[in-house]
Amino acid sequence: MSELNRISDGIEARLGRSPDAVPRILILGGTGEAAELAAQLASRNDLEFISSFAGRVSCPKYPIGAVRVGGFGGIEGLISYLIMESISVVVDATHPFSVGISRNSEVACARLGLPLIALVRPAWQKQKNDLWHEVITYADAAEFVNRKKGRVFLSIGRQEVGSFAACNDAWFLIRAIEAPTGQLPQHHEILLQRGPFDLKEESQLLRDYSIDHIVSKNSGGSGTYTKIEAARLLGIPVVMVQRPTKHTASAVETVDQVVTELTALLTRAVQDGKQRKEAR
Repeated sequence: MSELNRISDGIEARLGRSPDAVPRILILGGTGEAAELAAQLASRNDLEFISSFAGRVSCPKYPIGAVRVGGFGGIEGLISYLIMESISVVVDATHPFSVGISRNSEVACARLGLPLIALVRPAWQKQKNDLWHEVITYADAAEFVNRKKGRVFLSIGRQEVGSFAACNDAWFLIRAIEAPTGQLPQHHEILLQRGPFDLKEESQLLRDYSIDHIVSKNSGGSGTYTKIEAARLLGIPVVMVQRPTKHTASAVETVDQVVTELTALLTRAVQDGKQRKEAR
């Protein structure tokens, strides 16, 4: 673990505070990995956990176990919540593009001396026959596709659609779980769908709408990767928005790695608690 993931003396005492108390885990979620982690932890009796959602989707898919919805109110609000709920460990399993909460959780955990386990799914890697144009920002993507003046499949969720509002020379098929509420490009159609999508469906969608370019963020994972596979098969260029930097702390890539790290963390804390008790 990095320095930001260290266990302070105070948190070791909390984790092993009594034979009857169990550590409480906060899962910052909203992803498939977070739901999978909750499912794995649900059968354990050596811990409790709470899954937290930002609440940007009105009908999210809730994981098993306790859930809270809504923001924390910045770093100070998150710190207050962690103290109030006696959280022992934070697992950041948010989306790779959810930068704000990840940076806030890192600072909050560092200030409290709480362990932070960061789960970041691997990014997609360009394969043979992929036609990627990689950009840093959504504004870069908007400038590129508007200059091409074609038909664009915009598959980035609804939060960043406003970045394409000034694109008057391209037509957009905008797919999202819920309708965007901000300003939209002049020429568009909205398609409300929730993934995952299979390869046949995605290929047919691209054909039906005569798509010339796809705009995607490099989310990683399997849930929406079929659009990238379909683009490869059909020879359609993809404007790929690269990932921002979420953490300075080291990260793991799988749910199993989170469980392993979490188990080791709790085992160590309990052992240290017993040693302190015997030394008294």
